[in-house]
Amino acid sequence: MSDENQKIERRDFLKLLGTGASLLALNGCKADQGRMPTPERGEVPTDKMTYRTDPVKGDRVSLLGYGCMRLPWRPKSALREEQSEIDQEAVNASVDYAIAHGVNYFDTSPRYCKGMSERSMGIALSRHPRDKYFLATKMSNQAAWSREASLAMYDQSLKELKVDYFDYYLVHSVGTLENYKKRYLDNGIMDFMLKEREAGRIRHLGWSFHGQKDFFDYMMKESGVKWDFVQIQLNYFDWKTALGNTNVDAKYLYDVLTELAVPAIIMEPLLGGRLARPNHKAQALFRQFNPNVSFASWAFRFAGSLPNVLTLLSGMTFMEDLRDNIRTLAPLVPITSEESALLEEVAQSMLEFQTIPCTGCQYCMPCPYGLDIPGIFAHYNRCLDEGNFPETAQEENYKKARRAFLIGLDRSVPRLRQANRCTDCGVCQKTCPQNIRIPKEMQKIDRYVEKLKQEG
Repeated sequence: MSDENQKIERRDFLKLLGTGASLLALNGCKADQGRMPTPERGEVPTDKMTYRTDPVKGDRVSLLGYGCMRLPWRPKSALREEQSEIDQEAVNASVDYAIAHGVNYFDTSPRYCKGMSERSMGIALSRHPRDKYFLATKMSNQAAWSREASLAMYDQSLKELKVDYFDYYLVHSVGTLENYKKRYLDNGIMDFMLKEREAGRIRHLGWSFHGQKDFFDYMMKESGVKWDFVQIQLNYFDWKTALGNTNVDAKYLYDVLTELAVPAIIMEPLLGGRLARPNHKAQALFRQFNPNVSFASWAFRFAGSLPNVLTLLSGMTFMEDLRDNIRTLAPLVPITSEESALLEEVAQSMLEFQTIPCTGCQYCMPCPYGLDIPGIFAHYNRCLDEGNFPETAQEENYKKARRAFLIGLDRSVPRLRQANRCTDCGVCQKTCPQNIRIPKEMQKIDRYVEKLKQEG
């Protein structure tokens, strides 16, 4: 199937999105361990991947991009998570499989996987010819933004990834003008990156957005930089819903990029995994419509049907997720009007649950007081989605839900790493790209846990 046949016109797609409907088990609240298994759907094609053409250099980029923020880990010790390490053999196998099945875009960062993602990907990718893959990494100088530290980070990325140029390089996770000026303008790093683009060591220069609408508008219309691409969060839930604690939805971001002819690279198409294991009401809607496809495939088809999307990043920790995503996008079958109505209904059902907009990015970690912040939020959200969130003892099935919440919490998050250990130091909140008020949420969860314990 050609690229043109796999595309759907933007005006038709936006029209489709406006139609249609308005929008357990004791261990069922675990985070990664409790994820919904992906249905096997037959052979994984090797020659049917959907590709999009980059307008700057003409790169033929796979619509499925390999996100390297959630690489598989192999514990060194069952007692101390800090002694774990990336499972390099598993990474090598996944990278080999991805390339063999048409995936050619790999996205990493000096901050991912406790600072070990670039080195791991350098080992895995250097085993393949350089022209077989496009490599993206970032100037992740959130912690040390001096010119010297930033230049050292740039050189270190080249060394770790075993390359002499970057295909796609990003100004990483900026959300305010003050932060952008401190990290990139005042220290001359923006000028440095522009010169590197001129020299060809950066083939495409872009940025990843986490912030407010006025800052997005500034970067796109007033910064004076001609961006080659922009990385945004987009999925069917936040298409018309403001992202996290921001004031802008994904549709606005996408429309601006399309108007300016700047390709969009999509992060969090699964909303930190939540759309791969949605709440029980959403699961029922999907199964009634089509019980033979994975929940994740709906999210990938939604985002992939937008024609100005260059690639969709997925952190595929497990091989079965990689296989399922390849099946979904090799080739892409665009979303129909009936399906878009279903997704709008699912999004509305998700708004009924007051979940915390954590995507599990780990930027808040490590906590200086040992909290497992993403793990706590994942358990809390999961129990909300699955209905294991009792509020009064008068509720039907109260005892079972209460027990599932409390025992599931102890099994997924060690007690010394739970919400009651939070000291409200605020370190985590400064680094959260979703602008979650983490200490406030921890206090809320702690109060709820204590309430359940006392009622027992």
